[in-house]
Amino acid sequence: MATPTWPWVPHPEAAVSRTILFGWVLVQLAGASGTTGVVVAYNLTWKSTNFKTILEWEPKPINHVYTVQISHRLGNWKSKCFSTTETECDLTDEIVKDVKQTYLARVLSKLANATSSAAEPVFTNSPEFTPYLETNLGQPTIKSFEQVGTKLNVTVQDARTLVRKNGTFLSLRDVFGKDLTYILYYWKASSTGKKTAKTNTNEFLVDVDKGENYCFSVQAVIPSRNANQKSPESPIKCTTHERGVFRDMFFIIGAVVFLVIIFIIVLSLSLYKCKKTRARRSRKETSPLNVA
Repeated sequence: MATPTWPWVPHPEAAVSRTILFGWVLVQLAGASGTTGVVVAYNLTWKSTNFKTILEWEPKPINHVYTVQISHRLGNWKSKCFSTTETECDLTDEIVKDVKQTYLARVLSKLANATSSAAEPVFTNSPEFTPYLETNLGQPTIKSFEQVGTKLNVTVQDARTLVRKNGTFLSLRDVFGKDLTYILYYWKASSTGKKTAKTNTNEFLVDVDKGENYCFSVQAVIPSRNANQKSPESPIKCTTHERGVFRDMFFIIGAVVFLVIIFIIVLSLSLYKCKKTRARRSRKETSPLNVA
């Protein structure tokens, strides 16, 4: 295939869109009257989360098939999902090669029984797509949390992506670095008033009231983006002091038992000494006096 020029969509875009739509309507009308024809794909949409990227389009084919092609700036077209009757194509393995590139895809339509010598297939271009700027951020996960006294420590687990480096799958933090921020929303379990904290790492350490239970969730954010800045919030987690109460009770009971054991030992030793002392006195009193 030839190297695509940039931009790929011919200049007046509005006129081309109207022409494609009008042509599609005519083809549908012709099909209804018994004439077969190729239906042009429309409504091409990128669906991407954590760089898992799928191109979707309409309509479902009747007597034709689709082939998808993808390229980046100054690159060549590469064909994917050959002669498919599906209306989606997974392009993840192409876009993860360089997530900062801008990509364009196109969906080619041709008759299902067309020969290789048939005319060039008609196609529709997708919108441009830059994964680093546009992939949606998936819901983060809370790896661990602990409340000790007046401090609440929360650790966030980075999601794994399909982006590779030296054969290893990278995490969101590996890909975005300091561009990735996490927001912690936390509040007293007995209240609805929320507080927030931000970090460029994966850990939070915030001040809380001692003895109070807290609930919290986290959200991934890329502030430098113009759109798709925030992920969904993580499931809510809550602290509980029941374990701490049981632990304190265990130590108190243990301490009491230890003191009782010490008391019994000391008391036993004292009684034993007293008994020996009384026994010696008794022997002295009952022994005969020496006669001169």
